Amino acid sequence: MSTKNLNHKEAKEKLINLVNDIKAGFLATGLTKKPVSAIPMSTKKVDDEGNLWFLSSMNSDHNADITKDSDVQMLYSDNSDMEFISIFGTASIVTDDNILKDFYSKIDDAWFSGPDDPSLSAIKIVPKEAYYWDTKQNKYITLFKMGLAALGGDQEDIGEKGKLNI
Repeated sequence: MSTKNLNHKEAKEKLINLVNDIKAGFLATGLTKKPVSAIPMSTKKVDDEGNLWFLSSMNSDHNADITKDSDVQMLYSDNSDMEFISIFGTASIVTDDNILKDFYSKIDDAWFSGPDDPSLSAIKIVPKEAYYWDTKQNKYITLFKMGLAALGGDQEDIGEKGKLNI
């Protein structure tokens, strides 16, 4: 696997593309305590700046963790396409009605009683650092190349990894 570190615009584009492809990941909060708290979250939006947006309950443990310590880690994994990204950033709780209504969809009724639910909030994560692993081909070609490498002892270029300097 080759290493390709990306900077600024290229890094943001890579982050946006990977997160939009994968959509759901684990949000880790309370990074200074053990064990950290990690919960599944569905990304509502990745804006043009690379900021990640989610809906959350004001009464949740992760919202409480964010108010104590805004450092968070977002982990995305798509095993079927062999795409992975780890994003470290700063989170904030947002209660702007326009943002909440914009992100709210019918599926959110499973957790909230509509976009005007008083417990509804958004979480905005501003990435500080990210690291990605991405194959260049589909998983079958990647698995085939891994098999060739195992049989022949030669390293195959199965994709790229690198740091995203946002």
